[in-house]
Amino acid sequence: MLLLLPILIFLCFPISVHATAQDYLDEAELRKDEPVESNETPNWPQGPAIGAESAVLMDADSGMILYSKNIHEHLYPASTTKLMTCLVAIENCPLNELITVNQSAIDANESDGSHMYLTAGEKLTLEELLYGIIINSANEACNAVGEHIAGSMDSYVEMMNARALELGCTDTHFVTTNGLHDEDHYTSAHDLALIGRAFFSHDILASMACTTRHSIPETDLHGEHNLKSKNKLYPGQEYEYDGLIGSKTGFTSISRQTLVSCAQRGSIRLICVIMMEESPYQFTDTTELFDYGFDHFYITGTDEINSRFNLSNPVFFDSPSDILGNTAPLVYIQKGVQILMPDTISEEDVKTVISYDRLSPGAIARVEYSYENIVMGSADVLMNDISNTAALNITHHSKNGHNPNDDKIYVNIYHVLFILGISAVSVIILMIILRIVRLSMIRARKIRRIKQKREEILKSRSTLRRNYHPDKHRPPKKNHPRDSI
Repeated sequence: MLLLLPILIFLCFPISVHATAQDYLDEAELRKDEPVESNETPNWPQGPAIGAESAVLMDADSGMILYSKNIHEHLYPASTTKLMTCLVAIENCPLNELITVNQSAIDANESDGSHMYLTAGEKLTLEELLYGIIINSANEACNAVGEHIAGSMDSYVEMMNARALELGCTDTHFVTTNGLHDEDHYTSAHDLALIGRAFFSHDILASMACTTRHSIPETDLHGEHNLKSKNKLYPGQEYEYDGLIGSKTGFTSISRQTLVSCAQRGSIRLICVIMMEESPYQFTDTTELFDYGFDHFYITGTDEINSRFNLSNPVFFDSPSDILGNTAPLVYIQKGVQILMPDTISEEDVKTVISYDRLSPGAIARVEYSYENIVMGSADVLMNDISNTAALNITHHSKNGHNPNDDKIYVNIYHVLFILGISAVSVIILMIILRIVRLSMIRARKIRRIKQKREEILKSRSTLRRNYHPDKHRPPKKNHPRDSI
């Protein structure tokens, strides 16, 4: 019985075993062996093996995916949720508007949750609260902003979810304004990158997201607030990154480390998202991916690619010379568009297709540039101003390999008018011919009727002649008086 006692105690009072820091690090090390989807693309630059469960590197301008690892897996965003919180706030409220902090906003935060030590009743501007949200990751500040703008935290979360859909997010569902853990509060690396693109497009938010320290002076409405960030990518920090535009950290014991960052070198601006990583490797993963992007991708113009794209299908748009003068084409591909290219392929490898979805104002179509189903960018197809008489020829490469300058495509408004005129004249002539034919047919029918009637009359007369006997129709002779004498 004594031997069974420990077993009974274990069954009745199970011991909770928590993973240690080393256990998490071991799991992250194993994740380095997981496949990187972008590395499977033929002739694509090979990205680094990282310990994050999910990661993405995205071109901030076009949305092109440079590096992808489990980018649509549903994971917990933790405080990177606050990117959306701040984005919705700045889009719906002036920065200088005063916001009163309610006790409900403070009570909704966990006791050990990040905060900026707000007290009920104090009033701060939206800008001051945004600094607290981004630098101190203040949960109660998120709640206060949500209540002020939407009337309640739940209503504000609905605004966040609606904005996520507008940005094209398909893996996101928010439950809280601040990212405190909830099983129904999730997103993906891809969606966080889309949110990051919108967030870092606001200069004021990007500036806040690269500020290590900030002080909000005491006023008669609130006390002093000294803010300090823990982000180690910032200038002067351990993993300072050259060209960093901004960055936002996130952590819960379940989500592990998350990090959304933006950096720029030259004309290239990239968004990097790391999800479910261990500290400090969320920072090293980010620097590795940024270096990978800046080292293996470059910007090129699309004019040369456009030169082999034939805009016209009708024959009258594809003549070797402009018979009605050298004038502006009817449509043209937007000039000066640039795309991000990997250094492992050439412009000849880029495919172009016409799309009619999600058109810009004034565009009649869009040319998409892609490689192996990776969309690299797009240019609008626009109607030209017909008052502009300058020549704009769109050339294309012939499949026969001869000089592309030998073939020129003129999309000319005068061609259109000429063809429309020819068509109208043709229709009129055709109608006249049909009218003449119809009148001829009517006249022919009348002549046939007259001939037929005449033949019937002649036939009737012939019949009468054959049947006529004079004796039958002659009157009998009368006896004359002389004959009787």
